[in-house]
Formats: sequence, structure tokens, C-alpha cells
Amino acid sequence: MGVIETTKQRTERAAKVTPQDVRALLPLGQILDGDCIEALRSLPDNSVDCVFADPPYNLQLGGDLNRPDGSEVDAVTDHWDQFDSFKAYDEFTKAWLIEARRVLKPDGALWVIGSYHNIYRVGAILQDIGFWILNDIVWRKTNPMPNFKGTRFTNAHETLIWASQGEKARYQFNYRAMKTLNDELQMRSDWVLPICSGNERLKENGTKVHPTQKPESLLYRVLLATTERGDVVLDPFFGTGTTGAVAKRLGRDWIGCEREDVYRDAAYKRIAKELPLDESALTTMQSKRAAPRVAFGAVVESGLIKPGSQIFDKKRRWFATVRADGSLECETPKGKLQGSIHGVGKDLQGAPSCNGWTFWYYQDGDEMKPVDAARELYRLANED
Repeated sequence: MGVIETTKQRTERAAKVTPQDVRALLPLGQILDGDCIEALRSLPDNSVDCVFADPPYNLQLGGDLNRPDGSEVDAVTDHWDQFDSFKAYDEFTKAWLIEARRVLKPDGALWVIGSYHNIYRVGAILQDIGFWILNDIVWRKTNPMPNFKGTRFTNAHETLIWASQGEKARYQFNYRAMKTLNDELQMRSDWVLPICSGNERLKENGTKVHPTQKPESLLYRVLLATTERGDVVLDPFFGTGTTGAVAKRLGRDWIGCEREDVYRDAAYKRIAKELPLDESALTTMQSKRAAPRVAFGAVVESGLIKPGSQIFDKKRRWFATVRADGSLECETPKGKLQGSIHGVGKDLQGAPSCNGWTFWYYQDGDEMKPVDAARELYRLANED
């Protein structure tokens, strides 16, 4: 008779498992066959960094849809998108979301995309089981399919929900990379992108391989925004492999779940042709919070801003002398101020706080630059 393992022993054993041990158990670069819920159950707890899910929309189409010329619209009529009732769809949704939550790391995040047919039901369920919604993203299509019957507004968008593991859970957000991608403007929650078409659309004998293939630009933005190189991205509804193709290009690992043979075959062929970007091309703009911390004293010590030189605010109202230890000295009508770039800037403005890196400027030849520019030069000179 075997020895029964106690709860304490199981807890102690789990604590000894390293992230490397868990990663070694993952079927990286594979598409798991069969039902997605069963496939998810085969994966270890807390093992993936991001889940991107494009589940069945349960479109509830009533009959064929025809264009004004009588031709039939190639709509989604596949069996995998059909459910007997809203209750059946909700039960399915809750089951796969519970498994997705289990396999996600504590600081992992979920993305799920849908239309008005299903996204509100999905959103309510993921909140009920503990996910915390960070954003809802509206993907506004530049080239949507028109409403041929003329009985409703054209459905020109889909909605993505981005959620963390809980209200206080940590999560990855590459804010600076998104701002750079958007011409130095904050990336908004409405994304204008075309639907999948042209050479990107997979076809066999002139027929679409998958009716709802998502554009690579959409997955590119999702993965660039919320994952890092080497992260594991899981797609429970893999289809023809858009997530895998983009993940491979961006240096992320991927796992897919897909029960339809024709989609799996197309996905493997597609991803095999994909080439990872060179490591230098994958380097993105880091947020100031994510970048290595640099003290102003280190910038002074390196000679990028010399001791004894003067720095000033953008409007040249105040001037301060840089001292050898990186502190500032500033003469004012009320007396002498001394302290850090942040402290002196705060006191000069009578403000509760000040970001000295952007408040103070220095003269570089004929150009006036924020001291933050010198910090970036220091970082570049000291990269590994």
C-alpha cells in the first residue's frame, strides 16, 4: 500500500519546483490536439505569461446571408461556433476561463476578443471568477464587411478585453514601446487596423482556410504591449496560427490548442515559414520605470554634465550650479537652495514633487536639452 501524501507535503514539494522546472514541462512550439479545455488541463499551474483567446463568438446566424446581387456571403457557419443555448455557451466559457486563470502566472494577463454576440457574456464571467479588467480595446476595422440587408449599422469593430489576475496583481505593460509605436503619443484604447486580407489571408484553392483569421498587426500590438522576449504565450483557440506566427517573429514562445485538423496543418506550415527578428530589432523603448535606475550623480561623474556647469528650467527662470556629488546649488531672492535635481526643482516651484530629469535643461553646443537626454546617453554607454 502506497504512502498518502499530506497537504503539507504537497505544499512543500510545490515550493521546491523552480520556474525552469515548470517551463521544461511545457509543450513549447506545439499545437495541442482536441478539446481546448482538456488541453488546458494538461498544462501545469502558473506556467504561462500571457493568454490570447479568440473563442467562438456564438454568432446565432439565422439562415444564409446574401449580397444585393444574390451571391452568398462567406459567413461563419462552422459547427465549432454553434451552441444550443446561451447557458451552454456560458458554461463552456467559464470552463476554459477557469483553466486559463490556473495556468497563468500571478503576474500574467489575459486577452480575449469578441463581438457584440459574446463579449459581454465573456466579460461578466471573467470578472466573476476573479480576473480584473485593465482595458477594453476597440479594434475599429478600416475595411469592415458592409451590412448587406441595410437593416442595422455596419458592424465595424470588435472588442478586446485585457485583464490581470486580480485588482492588485502585477502585470506587464510596455508603455514606452506603445508610445513610440504611436509617433510619441499615448496609445489609445481604440485601434484602427485593417481586417486580414491580401497575401496574409490563408487560402486553399481560392477558399479561405479559416473564416475569422485575425490580422497579424493586431497580435503584433498585443504581444509587443504586454509581453517580453522569452515569454510564453498561450492561445486556446489557435486556428491557423496568427498568435504563433507573431510570437515567433517577436521572440516569444507559444503554445496552441486546436481540434480542427485542417487549421492545425495550416498553422504549422505558416509558422515554419516565419523567421524570428534579429535580437537588435527586438529591442524596444523601455519605460523609465523599467529601465535601469541611474542617479544624476553618475551622469555628473561620467562627465556628460560637468561639475561647475549650470543647468536651468525650460523658460530659463531659474539657474542652478551642478556640484561634484550631483547635488545642485541655486541662488534665489529668498536665499540659497541646495539638494537633488528633484528637491531643488520642487522647492523652486512650491510643488509637492518634481521630476528633475525633465524639469532641468543643459546647454549642448547650440542646443538646449533636458538632463534626461544625458541620462539616456549614460545608459547607452553602459549597456552590456
